[in-house]
Amino acid sequence: MSIAEIKNNITNKMAMSIEALKSNLAKVRTGRANPAMLDSVQVEYYGSMVPLSQVANLSLLDSRTISVQPWEKNMAAKIEKGIRESDLGLNPSTMGDLIRVPLPMMSEERRKEMTKLARNEGETAKIAIRNLRRDANDAVKKLVKDKEASEDDQKRAEADVQKATDARINEVDALVAAKEKDILAV
Repeated sequence: MSIAEIKNNITNKMAMSIEALKSNLAKVRTGRANPAMLDSVQVEYYGSMVPLSQVANLSLLDSRTISVQPWEKNMAAKIEKGIRESDLGLNPSTMGDLIRVPLPMMSEERRKEMTKLARNEGETAKIAIRNLRRDANDAVKKLVKDKEASEDDQKRAEADVQKATDARINEVDALVAAKEKDILAV
């Protein structure tokens, strides 16, 4: 593996870490409704458990209400049960073939818990990025040890990897700060 391949590999993996963080932050509850909150809900569909998004259309009715439109009318009760049994603390109500999921107001204490959760997700992403940096630096050192690259190449590669790491860590900080602002907005 060449230094260019190592750099390209680490850039791709760091981008995947950022995407994973965005996905995880979308699941952290803010004061507003977000259909992504229901991504973790599993519903029984003909004997197997499937994600809610595969049996219904999710959308927002207003800033505090998610609407769930089942694709099959007989699924409404199972979807309502799945949302109720999830650990989200939501209480859906069925109106004909439309399921409304109102979000209760969050207390100040709950908002602080959510900001801690968002910071935790950010720290996890930072750790993953730093581990990728370490792996890339180790791979470059191995190339130098095997005499496939010079020490000057090693210094340049480590500097480039550090720049990429710093940029991704700053991106993580910005994402977490934006999420905290979202959570704390009343």
